[in-house]
Amino acid sequence: MTAHVFSLVFIAFLVLSTLLQLWLKTRHLRHVLAHRAAVPADFASQIELDAHQKAADYTAAKMRFARISIAWEALLLAAFTLGGGIGWLDATARELAGTGIWAGLALIAGLTLVNGVLSLPFSLYATFVLEARFGFNKVTPAVFVTDMVKSTLLGAALGLPLIALILWLMEASGSLWWLYAWAVWVAFGLAVMAIYPTFIAPLFNKFTPLADATLKQRIDALLNKCGFASNGVFVMDGSKRSSHGNAYFTGFGKTKRIVFFDTLVERLTPLEVEAVLAHELGHYKRKHIIKRMATMYGLGLLTMALLGYIKDTSWFYAGLGVAVPSTAAALILFFLALPVFTFPFGWIASRGSRKHEYEADEYAAEVSDGSALISGLVKLYRDNAATLTPDPLHSLFYDSHPPAALRIAALRGQGRD
Repeated sequence: MTAHVFSLVFIAFLVLSTLLQLWLKTRHLRHVLAHRAAVPADFASQIELDAHQKAADYTAAKMRFARISIAWEALLLAAFTLGGGIGWLDATARELAGTGIWAGLALIAGLTLVNGVLSLPFSLYATFVLEARFGFNKVTPAVFVTDMVKSTLLGAALGLPLIALILWLMEASGSLWWLYAWAVWVAFGLAVMAIYPTFIAPLFNKFTPLADATLKQRIDALLNKCGFASNGVFVMDGSKRSSHGNAYFTGFGKTKRIVFFDTLVERLTPLEVEAVLAHELGHYKRKHIIKRMATMYGLGLLTMALLGYIKDTSWFYAGLGVAVPSTAAALILFFLALPVFTFPFGWIASRGSRKHEYEADEYAAEVSDGSALISGLVKLYRDNAATLTPDPLHSLFYDSHPPAALRIAALRGQGRD
């Protein structure tokens, strides 16, 4: 393949991917607004029209903003690649740091800084305008800045040594460098999963052991019934940043813990909280977490092998606007360009995730109370302003969870998509 041909292929996929995303967002916007006037029949007795219309307006606002973000990101990607932005940053990094790993780290740090600055207005708007308009934002300017500083420092502390090691492997470990780099990435990912609950998450939120004795007794009974050992059940001050509610597992091995947002504990009944937790336990019992990790690391291995193949081809660099090849440029260009080629196939992963959600719901109905899970989910849809009427095609590409109507129907034994 020549550099010119690869540039044309990249442009074609960039245009295709961008137009597909914009089309899907527009479909979703129109579909949600077309169903704004009435609550779907299955939810009419549980969700008020005002709440349904708020969800529609919230979704519409997010879709309009998403279209702008998609267009901006496409232009930014074109500027970084075909426009010569990465090439310029690489040349600047070489002037400042010489050659080798230090120059590579300087390039990656410089790109991260430039991209962060250019993306900052979008983060500010999403947090302080869009989320605030619908009553969800609880982030103060001080918390926003503190989070940004902490995230930057944490990313540098964890990311720079990892990147330095991978750059060294790319240069010093021969033709199988990609296999060694993949092994390092897997080990790093597992290590971060293990330390996240006790060392990383507390940097951003406060976690307190569940204090409600009645609820804790109910949860302990469910955990024993399901044979799940955790390192504790905690409540997180999610209301510090948002009024959205959620629950999740975190950690790996003996560090596993269960976390409830304080907003979720406040809004759901104990039986509903138990049912929501039973759904999360369903992912564990049905081995979804192991399957997802195996899929992720398996695809990661294929991805690194592909990078190993194209790293030494001149057309790859020249086709993406870089005149002087380098290991850091290869790493950056590859992972910038990859989503352009993979987005049209994203529905495959989404469909697999939705299958897992159905299976977790089925498990929750078996070990807890299916009706309580339904009522708890409806409350979460309402309180999080999640639309009840998503566009099916947009949902297929973007949603890791089934649409509300299909999910509730499946819990009632009426089938699923």
